[in-house]
Amino acid sequence: MARSQKKEQVKVLLRGSAIRRRVRALARQIERDYKGETVHLVCILKGACIFLADLLRELRLPVSVDFVAISSYGKGSLPSGEVRINKDLDQSIEGLNVIIIEDILDTGLTLNYLYRILQSRKPKSLKIAALLDKPARRVKEVPVDYVGFEIPDKFVVGYGLDFAERYRNLPDVCVLSGPSV
Repeated sequence: MARSQKKEQVKVLLRGSAIRRRVRALARQIERDYKGETVHLVCILKGACIFLADLLRELRLPVSVDFVAISSYGKGSLPSGEVRINKDLDQSIEGLNVIIIEDILDTGLTLNYLYRILQSRKPKSLKIAALLDKPARRVKEVPVDYVGFEIPDKFVVGYGLDFAERYRNLPDVCVLSGPSV
């Protein structure tokens, strides 16, 4: 097999321009839902940071932000089946309108786990915004309130999503294929 045939391939699934339009629409929906109230965005690191940044710039509401790092993936493309918090919130969310910001809803294991933990911390409201939803892989149902795009069961990278810490900087969401995926 020729060397070039062994390389990973990326093919654009969602253009950056379409993502920006959808993020703007999600911001308007959040604004209608909260009507000027303060919202506290909890970003799941690392993949959702670009979605968070773009959403923040679009929101015309009082906003505060915090971060959690949670893992359910190993270094490859398959979930490990185990979820753990690597970095917890810096402040209490009790009494706050919280929106969890996630890059992709896949099996639902990570979001289900985090949702239950945050719900126990008594926020005023708790919602989820996921840029991408891959329903074909769902194992645990999760109450998602804001979805950017529903996508097919393909491994995607770009716009914050990675494969072994690579491809996060791509401006588009792309399907990754190749021998190591």
